[in-house]
Amino acid sequence: MSTSSPARLRSRRVSVLAATGFMVVCVAYFLMPLWWLVVASSTTRGGLTSTSLWFDGNFELFTNIKNVLTYQDQVFVRWLLNSALYATLGASVGTLFASMAGYALAKYVFPGREVVFNIILAGVLVPATALALPLFLLFSKADLTDSFWSVLLPSTVSPFGVYLARIYAAGAVPDELLESARLDGASELRSFFTISSRLMAPALVTIFLFQFVSIWNNYLLPLVMLQDTRLYPVTLGLATWNSQKAQAGDLQLYVVVGAMLSILPLILAFLPLQRFWQSGLSEGGGK
Repeated sequence: MSTSSPARLRSRRVSVLAATGFMVVCVAYFLMPLWWLVVASSTTRGGLTSTSLWFDGNFELFTNIKNVLTYQDQVFVRWLLNSALYATLGASVGTLFASMAGYALAKYVFPGREVVFNIILAGVLVPATALALPLFLLFSKADLTDSFWSVLLPSTVSPFGVYLARIYAAGAVPDELLESARLDGASELRSFFTISSRLMAPALVTIFLFQFVSIWNNYLLPLVMLQDTRLYPVTLGLATWNSQKAQAGDLQLYVVVGAMLSILPLILAFLPLQRFWQSGLSEGGGK
């Protein structure tokens, strides 16, 4: 026993060091592009092509941000607001629809339930590129292309959110609790919004964040649907600037700075909501 304990201790230390080293490499891999964006956004137009991984003598970050925000009558600010509106409304409504659909599929027994769920699962496998043209044709029939609704309405559908909500509701919402609520006279809607939705909070936050990031980064759907630059999200706006950089040399730098600014709302959305994930993990560990 005395000879094996030091060997086990050394083996455990090696395992901890190996795991820590692997995590450090992963963190560096994921943070390196973000760091490069910050450094590249702090240089001048002439120094952009020779940007290293550290700041040079000219720190022009705040000047570059001001130039981007004021360029072409503050069109970038409008693109950011458009993206925020598309992503916030789309993710909120999509989370509500997905949670209610997943909850119904998990807690109610009705004919064709598994068929409906399998169709929703099939929707997860369909790539967005395959749906772009059919969506355009449908919205053109309704005369809704090149409008706010042509981007928002398709963004409220989340097959993966329905799948995640069903799996989580099946394990997190006890049937006995719902029966007690029914005996107390609570309606089905009240039971869902006052009891089930609270128990499903980690899943709802996960669905919201997945949907928010997906809508914020969406490029193909706005490209197909929109022609009015005032309705562009930030992804399509930056792509437009990037295609015009041969005519206006400053746009190459503005695209880099704009890409850095476009990441900040995603970080701001994730940081205050991550505590719900942590609470969900702790509750799962307790169970």
